[in-house]
Amino acid sequence: MTVDLYDTTLRDGTQQEGISLSVDDKLRVARTIDSLGLPYIEGGWPGANPKDTEFFKRAAEGELELATATLVAFGMTRRPNREAAGDENLAALLEARTPVVTLVGKSDIRHVTEAIGTTGEENLAMLQSSFELLRAEGRRAFYDAEHFFDGYRRDREYALDALRAAVAGGAECVVLCDTNGGMLPDTVERVVSDVVDAVGRDVQIGIHVHNDTDCAVANSLVAMKAGVTHVQGTINGIGERTGNANLSSLIPNLALKMGLDGVVGDGAVGRMTHVAHRVAEIMNQTLRPSAPYVGHGAFAHKAGLHVSALAKNTDLYQHVDPSTVGNELRLLVSELAGRATVVMKGADMGLDLDGDIANQILDQVKALEHLGYSFEAADASFELLVRRTTGDLTEHFTLESFRAIVERREDGRVVAEATVKVWVGDERLIGTGEGNGPVDALDAAFRAAVQQRLPIDELHLADYKVRILNAGAGTGATTRVLITSSDSEDEYVTVGVDENIIHASWKAMQDAYEASLQARLG
Repeated sequence: MTVDLYDTTLRDGTQQEGISLSVDDKLRVARTIDSLGLPYIEGGWPGANPKDTEFFKRAAEGELELATATLVAFGMTRRPNREAAGDENLAALLEARTPVVTLVGKSDIRHVTEAIGTTGEENLAMLQSSFELLRAEGRRAFYDAEHFFDGYRRDREYALDALRAAVAGGAECVVLCDTNGGMLPDTVERVVSDVVDAVGRDVQIGIHVHNDTDCAVANSLVAMKAGVTHVQGTINGIGERTGNANLSSLIPNLALKMGLDGVVGDGAVGRMTHVAHRVAEIMNQTLRPSAPYVGHGAFAHKAGLHVSALAKNTDLYQHVDPSTVGNELRLLVSELAGRATVVMKGADMGLDLDGDIANQILDQVKALEHLGYSFEAADASFELLVRRTTGDLTEHFTLESFRAIVERREDGRVVAEATVKVWVGDERLIGTGEGNGPVDALDAAFRAAVQQRLPIDELHLADYKVRILNAGAGTGATTRVLITSSDSEDEYVTVGVDENIIHASWKAMQDAYEASLQARLG
């Protein structure tokens, strides 16, 4: 079995709520996806908006050199009751200068009569003449049969006639679209099998499904089983409403589970996690931690029973080796963890935690999590806890006290000031600082105090998250602060908990300072 994968992240994917890409963003995403070695990347709809028109113009001028993929322009058939040669949309598609063009057209008679207000015969003529124009201009052409499954259920013969009209015009692939995303796998398999029997001898059959029933990947796989050899989807499953078939899951399924060779380029499956996160980052999206294969938590284990088995054989609770998709095994430290989790985490730090010491650490974790701490993400704080318990930690500074005030001045500005007193060895140091808020001011004050003694200049805040743990307590609620900091050495995620949000923030920052100093000074 062979299959051509077609990426529509830059067109259908960008229709998801909250996603808006610049032209430069689209060029970066296209280059990133091209590293997977897919046959086709759909770039957008030239003529539909200035951004997509500029994207194709810059691509044609040489700004987008794809190593493997063929760039595809997307648009619709000619409008009713006009010549294809005079249609503005088709003209814009030809001006995009892509080797392949995908046209969307109606295949559901209800949409023909109600949505575009024409006859069934005219819609078939629109399909055939539009594809004839593209072929006459030297373009390869695919047909996205919009609402095909709904149309097939309403009028099977008309839906098939729409496919035949596109093929008669020169379409080399007809793509069956579950535009509303409402189909279940058994229906998809049955309909695709019928289409393959009816028209599959003359043309390649493809599938394009949305995820409104959470079955987009499953529907794509059963469509392949029924004879489809062209599958469309998006990286991370983004798309209108609930999204499209998720290529970040589909590609590993095809390569690792079904053993299909050549679905993507050499080594591309091992880059899947990087590509998924890179695309999310460019789009200013947060990739769901539990996303299959590529999520940060896809191979994370929390239950003590699981980790105990993993310590013996990592295959016992994992369906594939995480490294095959560029991901990694993660052991989560929490009150649900067992002794094996602590021992294995300690081994990653180069520490032998066999014996009572592992139980002591686990007891501390459970007690702290009862207070509101969470070490699942805060690996740096956990490592400090372990090293303090084993006596393998050099404390580079000791806090004596801090003070922070916030003042609203006459001119309306709000300014925070802070003073921090710390000991470094036998030397007492005092620093003051101002900031946008009390946490920023505390950071400035600490840096002012230790700047001549400790190397923390490169450490900077990357993320700051606050969680209220007992909302019923109102403004007196306990607060958990999770901070991500980074320097030239590494990234450090630390946690602090307190009823005072400033103190909780300081605890997390203090761990970040110490973690960075441990990496640099030991």
